[in-house]
Amino acid sequence: MAKGEGGEQYSNASLLNKPVSSDGIQLARKHEHRNRLSVCNKICYAIGGAPYQITGCALGFFLQIYLLDVAQLDPFYASIILFVGRAWDAITDPTVGFLVSRSPWTRFGRMLPWIVLSTPLAVLSYFLIWYVPPFEDGKVIWYLFFYCIFQTLQTCFHVPYSALTMFISSEQKERDSATAYRMTVEVLGTVVGTAIQGQIVGMANAPCLPGPGDIVANLSNSSKLLNDSEPVISLEHTRAAYMIASGVICLIYVLCAIVLFFGVREQKESSSRPRSEPMSFFQGIRLVMGHGPYAKLVMVFLFTSLGFMLLEGNFALFCSSTLGFRNDFQNILLVIMLSATLAIPFWQWFLSRFGKKTAVCVGSLSVVPFMILVVCIKSNLIVTYIVSFAAGVGVAAAFLLPWSMLPDVVDDFQVQNPDSTGHEALFYSFYVFFTKFASGVSLGISTLSLDFAGYISRGCTQPEAVDLTLKLLVSAAPVALILIGLVILYWYPIDEERRQGNRKLLQEQRDNEADSETDSTELANMV
Repeated sequence: MAKGEGGEQYSNASLLNKPVSSDGIQLARKHEHRNRLSVCNKICYAIGGAPYQITGCALGFFLQIYLLDVAQLDPFYASIILFVGRAWDAITDPTVGFLVSRSPWTRFGRMLPWIVLSTPLAVLSYFLIWYVPPFEDGKVIWYLFFYCIFQTLQTCFHVPYSALTMFISSEQKERDSATAYRMTVEVLGTVVGTAIQGQIVGMANAPCLPGPGDIVANLSNSSKLLNDSEPVISLEHTRAAYMIASGVICLIYVLCAIVLFFGVREQKESSSRPRSEPMSFFQGIRLVMGHGPYAKLVMVFLFTSLGFMLLEGNFALFCSSTLGFRNDFQNILLVIMLSATLAIPFWQWFLSRFGKKTAVCVGSLSVVPFMILVVCIKSNLIVTYIVSFAAGVGVAAAFLLPWSMLPDVVDDFQVQNPDSTGHEALFYSFYVFFTKFASGVSLGISTLSLDFAGYISRGCTQPEAVDLTLKLLVSAAPVALILIGLVILYWYPIDEERRQGNRKLLQEQRDNEADSETDSTELANMV
């Protein structure tokens, strides 16, 4: 602390003793104006986040159904594709982050070339995921290969895009505002992905299959149900519908990449010091995880995101199987996404008014009473809609707050390690890695638990053990994980006072570097 105070006194003294020239004032004004982002810049930056959410939502909700009912793969092989794809996706994030951190600066920037070059191949591989090949023996390899290829190329888009937050402006306020725009568009992306995929391939949903008990109890009704649910379209039409949906999403993906590239200007690191020497992959891991605030933040959101992912991943199944709202699933999901979209501006105001730690605590706890309520009362559609709306508010906090706090951790690292620069992509890529790791764990726990409970695929009714398991997965387990994350948050050291202190120190550092540039310009003019 004494060292920081001494540096501050030295910088203040040097500024007092130094005459301020008109060129210096103009340079300072240019520097300040350059760091301000227009609404158009923020919107263009935010649009770049839509492809990740649109494709992720479509894959998350529909890929399993597609592999089983349309591609007609064995469930065992379908589970291998899903698990291996998630695992590969998690591994690629720190790897790409490591490669991005070693990338040279180009006239387009350091992050934007990754985004542009990965887009065409990512679009092609995504489209081929939804194509049924004309052969049977190599289907598993086909889907596994293109699923992993797409995840890799999407990572080459998303990791640089996430790290781009640090290069659109050096001002925390501008970055936080741009992040709020981005989170709003990304939540809208989940709505768009659900709407496009759901509307185009909605007719591909297979009806539930009555079990032996249903047939004995309701033989006449079951027979009528089977007669009424005769397929109105062929399997070929269903396959074509999936390809049309993927084509529309691919077009949106390309348009968003174009808007991002032409609407955002990537700023070069303001530091006049040379970037740090390239380091190995494992040195990068030790570097980012060795920074205490980052490690604590990752642990906080590892637990809280795992809780929210358990809720989101199983809530639809809980509504259809346990609550019996099979025909209202898409509407309930839409309420959650729209609520999250509307809540983003509120959380942006809340964190600027009360601080980010407080916002994380309140946002995470806001959904807990409704998690408990939905499993304690009898099936009620209106109450379910209310719970869905409240859950959307918590989802918005889960979307916004981690990405809003990550720049603070990077700034704190730069203050404590002024000679170590150019590692922003590592911080973002490892956070994405742990988020996807949580997603994979939640998927594994859910599938394994339901399998042990005796889940009946496409069954009209489920055993009581399945209903109990789903209640645990959408209520007790998420609540426990959220509380663990909040306990770790208590020890997170970057409060508002420290955040503002880091901001002042970094601004003084940039001002001193701007003064040095002015001196060099004046000296060159004199010569």
